[in-house]
Amino acid sequence: MRAEVALLTLMLGAICYGCRVGGFLLMRWVPLTPRVQSWLRSMPMALMGAILAPLAVQGGPAEVGGLLLAALVMRVSGNEFAGALAGVAGVAVLRATL
Repeated sequence: MRAEVALLTLMLGAICYGCRVGGFLLMRWVPLTPRVQSWLRSMPMALMGAILAPLAVQGGPAEVGGLLLAALVMRVSGNEFAGALAGVAGVAVLRATL
């Protein structure tokens, strides 16, 4: 690995960690009202949609099927990780069969 790549990877990791710590520290002063709690609970689903929607639009039927499966599993189980795993598995199976 080249030194520039290693340095860039370390810098990006430090920036990512700084964003996480900064958000954690700033949330100390935000009152956790029911509205804020609702917003925090809905963020994972919104982020998944923002990441996966462009892939579904540009992808084929396997990607759309995986997105629908991920959304369904997340909705039924309430677990974002299970939804992500189901979506990845769904895309893999659909790509192998279509």
